[in-house]
Amino acid sequence: MTARRMLRIAAAALAAVLTVAGCSDEAPGRGTQRSGQVLPGDYSGASPGTLVAAQPLTTVDPELAGLTAISARITYVSTSGINDSHPKVTGSVFLPKGQPPEGGWRIIALANPGSGIKSDCAPSSSPSLLGLLPTVRLMVGAGYLVAITDYQGIGLDETYHPYLDSTTEGFNLIDLARATRKLVSAASTSWVAVGTGQGGQAAWAAAELATDYGGGLRPQGAVALAPTAALEWLADASAAGNLNRDQQLMLQQYLAIMPQAYPGFPIEDYRRGAARDHWDTLSACRGPAVADRTGVLDSLGPNDLGPTTPAAADALRGYLRKATLPQAPAAAPMLITPGAPDGLVPPEQTAAAVDRACAMGDVIDYVQPDEADALGWITDRFNGVPAPNTCPGATPTSTTPTSTASSRSDESDTDQSGSGSDEVTQTAEQTATETEAPHHQQPAPPPPVETGDAE
Repeated sequence: MTARRMLRIAAAALAAVLTVAGCSDEAPGRGTQRSGQVLPGDYSGASPGTLVAAQPLTTVDPELAGLTAISARITYVSTSGINDSHPKVTGSVFLPKGQPPEGGWRIIALANPGSGIKSDCAPSSSPSLLGLLPTVRLMVGAGYLVAITDYQGIGLDETYHPYLDSTTEGFNLIDLARATRKLVSAASTSWVAVGTGQGGQAAWAAAELATDYGGGLRPQGAVALAPTAALEWLADASAAGNLNRDQQLMLQQYLAIMPQAYPGFPIEDYRRGAARDHWDTLSACRGPAVADRTGVLDSLGPNDLGPTTPAAADALRGYLRKATLPQAPAAAPMLITPGAPDGLVPPEQTAAAVDRACAMGDVIDYVQPDEADALGWITDRFNGVPAPNTCPGATPTSTTPTSTASSRSDESDTDQSGSGSDEVTQTAEQTATETEAPHHQQPAPPPPVETGDAE
């Protein structure tokens, strides 16, 4: 099989893992086992990107184990996009066997496509990596150092998971790349963010945040397949009862974390009927409750989830706007595809988000899913091939976005030092700033609106 053919298969495998939260029915006791061994690494520091723990995964798929020198579950420090705190986050790292290429192992930071919102929904705790195993095998087989983030609040029960908060997801992905370099000393500073669904949102956000937050790393691009980037439409669509089942579940999971993210959020203004009666079942991601969840979803009425009043719709729209992309120019080129017409985000909403990003000067290759060669695109970025640009008025190829000046209002001030091997030589335009970024005060979300009791 040719390398290009393998990369196309990997791209198809990545696209196939698009899922709404809760994709696994594995029993809770079947999670990926870890030994008590502590892997060698750089555990110094306490800032975002610090490696806190790393242990071998002892029940790794045999085919993947045969390809890897290290398969590990890691814990690292990141940043919350909600309150600028620095929670611990878990993830997994897979290092190919053999010698690193010149400049070090190139990193693919793979974002969880949406495994759930509970602490037991982590890909790193699943033998199949909750559906990501074929993609990881092919990426590692292609010679990449692959790391997967579980996201804040998934994998550890020390905090909640701020589902669909793009800033948190982007921070988690950038800090995953940093922590990976603390574990693998021969890792490059060059990296690409990759994800589908919620993971596509994370990859896109990481590309934007890398300008000010990604010091010590050199972002080469981001692949966002069917990203949950455009979200404001959910407020009006849910108020009108126009969501499909997957979209209802996406909204339920988003609403379920709101009282933790924003104490005082009036959750009863957004749930009724079967949704309110079976709320915890809808949030399940593992075990028998997943089968029960399917039945509950089938029983939901069109108006069981969503704002009950115009004021509640306005408040929800404001919260969703905070997570909607784009928010600032990206620091590297992006490959973006829309989802299916009946997917989580309507294709026209994704297209509109891409248009806004193009207007900011981003370099975007926006293609239909059957035209995407994700791994081939990644290889070209690492090899310095000019990135395709389908934005209106753009030249066919470009090495970088026209602007990397950040205008996001929700970055966090961090220690942005890197570690590991010598940096891979890149053009100056592709290099994200490696200096301390100024702190941008995160805007307060709209206050909860008291709209009365739910129906």
